[in-house]
Amino acid sequence: MDERKFDDTPTTRRSLLDRQILALAVPALGALVAEPLFVLVDSAVVGHLGTAQLAGLSLASTLLVTLVGLCVFLAYATTAAVARRLGAGQEREALQSGVDGLWLALGLGILLAGLLWITAPWAVGAMGGTGDVAEHAVVYLRWSAFGLPGMLLVLASTGVLRGLQDTRTPLWVAAGGATANAVLNVVLVYGVGLGIAGSGIGTAVAQLGMGAILVAVVVRGARRRGAALRPAAGGIWANVLAGTPLFVRTLSLRLAILLTVFVATGLGEVTLAGYQVVASVWGLAAFALDALAIAAQALVGYGLGADDVPRVRAVLRRTLQWGVAAGALLGLVMAAGGWWFALLFTSDPDVRTAVALGMAVCGLLLPMAGWVFVLDGVLIGAGDGRFLAWAGMLTLVVYVPFALAVRHWAPDGAAGLAWLWLAFAGVFMAARAVTTGLRARGSRWMVTGTA
Repeated sequence: MDERKFDDTPTTRRSLLDRQILALAVPALGALVAEPLFVLVDSAVVGHLGTAQLAGLSLASTLLVTLVGLCVFLAYATTAAVARRLGAGQEREALQSGVDGLWLALGLGILLAGLLWITAPWAVGAMGGTGDVAEHAVVYLRWSAFGLPGMLLVLASTGVLRGLQDTRTPLWVAAGGATANAVLNVVLVYGVGLGIAGSGIGTAVAQLGMGAILVAVVVRGARRRGAALRPAAGGIWANVLAGTPLFVRTLSLRLAILLTVFVATGLGEVTLAGYQVVASVWGLAAFALDALAIAAQALVGYGLGADDVPRVRAVLRRTLQWGVAAGALLGLVMAAGGWWFALLFTSDPDVRTAVALGMAVCGLLLPMAGWVFVLDGVLIGAGDGRFLAWAGMLTLVVYVPFALAVRHWAPDGAAGLAWLWLAFAGVFMAARAVTTGLRARGSRWMVTGTA
């Protein structure tokens, strides 16, 4: 038998592609789940301080994650650019763009940390927080603000490493950071007696440590490939231009999440506390699915840089299959285990009921989310940021009336939380599935080369 002919069969090609996807996605999974694990640990530790503290953490963590999430272009734009240049054989240029991204991340992190400290009371009030809930939210926000430079440096350096198809290094750093965060939270909250402030401090210290380690890895790689370490105004500006459409796209997603929290706040303390728990688990599942999107980003960017369109199409098809299947599996776990998850976070029976019902709704809709996340990753890897920007705003417009209807007509407690998640995980995700799905069917997003 001709071995070369055997190696070129569709089954063998698909198997090789599967191994490439998993080689990138599995380590990326560990790194991606670190962020929701931070929130989960904070929720578990703070939740036993009381319902008001947990509700305050819900507001504060939503604002913090929103702020950091708006800067995710530091990772996504860099991944696409570095992967394209790697596919074209331009390693030094790839690392140079990554170094410029680090300087941009550092400057933004320092600026945003100061702004968050100053505006924390106003931001919490704008979200509807009052009384003890608002007080706890402000305390957490201000102490965790010190970690913002580290959080943004983690994004930028991780983007560089993903573009270089290295997802293992961020995995080990994320695992160490998550462990350190858990230990620091328990020690500072209960051992030292700092309460919710201790949770914010622990998170900030862990993020700063992660950022320092990942920056050191990128700097070492840049030196080895002859890239300059000084900030270049042109390079930083190029990163800003590449990231602006993705910033708009992410802004639409974060506004949808903020609107969801606003609705939950209006439905009462039980609904808001229940939302925090369900959102934490949803975030964990979402980041797990996003690991496939990260693999798609790197492989699509590399394929377009190497002018290999058939390869890009193959990556699209296979990662979508993986995304829907993984969403179905995670959704089953989420729907069936809702009550048991609730026991870990609260002793309030009303909140437990709300959590169980909310997770059942989310579990049913998670396969569609898997489709959406993978398509998002494919289009980001292709550098199709402009389309994602306007599509994101369109889906937000579709979601707003449904969310406001829930706030106006839904009851409080478990039923209200179920309706809220049906609007977000159902209507909003369906709108995203339609827009990105139609785009992926065409070929306008498949621009080859390094331009």
